[in-house]
Amino acid sequence: MKEKKLQIKRRPTITVKIGNLQLGSRYPVLVQSMTNTDTRDTRATLAQIKALQEAGCDFVRVAVPDREAAKALKVIVKGSPLPVVADIHFNYRLALESLDAGVSKLRINPGNIGGAEKVLKVAQAAREKGVPIRIGVNSGSLEKKLLDSYGGPTAEALVESALGHCNLLEDSGFRDIVVSIKASDVPTTVTANRLFAGKTKYPIHLGITEAGTRLSGAVRSAVGLGILLAEGIGDTIRVSLTADPVEEVGVAYGILGSLRIRRRGVEIISCPTCGRTEVDLVTLAEDVERRLRTVDLPITVAVMGCVVNGPGEAREADFGIAAGRKSGVVFRHGEEVCKATEKNLVKKLLEVISTDTGIKIEI
Repeated sequence: MKEKKLQIKRRPTITVKIGNLQLGSRYPVLVQSMTNTDTRDTRATLAQIKALQEAGCDFVRVAVPDREAAKALKVIVKGSPLPVVADIHFNYRLALESLDAGVSKLRINPGNIGGAEKVLKVAQAAREKGVPIRIGVNSGSLEKKLLDSYGGPTAEALVESALGHCNLLEDSGFRDIVVSIKASDVPTTVTANRLFAGKTKYPIHLGITEAGTRLSGAVRSAVGLGILLAEGIGDTIRVSLTADPVEEVGVAYGILGSLRIRRRGVEIISCPTCGRTEVDLVTLAEDVERRLRTVDLPITVAVMGCVVNGPGEAREADFGIAAGRKSGVVFRHGEEVCKATEKNLVKKLLEVISTDTGIKIEI
């Protein structure tokens, strides 16, 4: 399938190193997630990090709520296949202990870390170890003086908070900064990031905070992140879902792939079904998606249910099914390969994909 390129010009940023990764406008948009295990349970945390890696996650954040969790970071960092980011709130000493454990990045919310003096201590230690800091500004934890001044967590208030914290780090000579400005409200998040993007060259981490469950969270994230990414804003993303973190990674790549910013794995094209459909297309499409979920090839597969758009979409995709009455046709790179009954359509499609790509697929 010929890929249609969007002309997206990335907003220029500085480059920040996170472990063995480079973050910034000169590099691909990175996908991240956060473990939801008890960080003190190193075995469970490392197992989840491994699952995230297999899903395509580039780096991972872990919560550090207390000293026991900070001590566990030494084991986690050593065993993790991904760069580890320590998520710190309220206690700057946990940030210092996390740096000693060897994390690749810190995430702090300067609004609740304990004041300017403590932020500067963290910055000094991070600079000595060559570790970047992500300033995380959230609508739910904005400084009281800004809430009073702006009458609430407006986009302008969020940006002022972020710029103030950047200035604080800059005054101490610290420049390895990444910034995230998030709200659960999509328009507020979009407006705030647009404003901030025009004022600095720091890389931006995008997300909609407390986005919601699988469906609502995916929709809100796709809208908010999609708008900004299409404008060239955003250097790393996290889709926040009330779900298994592995699902966040899949949605993230769905957003990036839809904009042709970064592709990973198989893209499924399928029709919504209608009164003309004469096969169980929902089952066919879900079966194809499930069996191709672990295939890390940037190919497009169409699963279509009727004669109106089916043959055309199937020909345009790398591989496809165009179904008719209890049967269908399998296509490969625009050419008809074979016909099959509804019962055998998925099997024949997967055989064709496996033969063409050399990838072993469960059939």
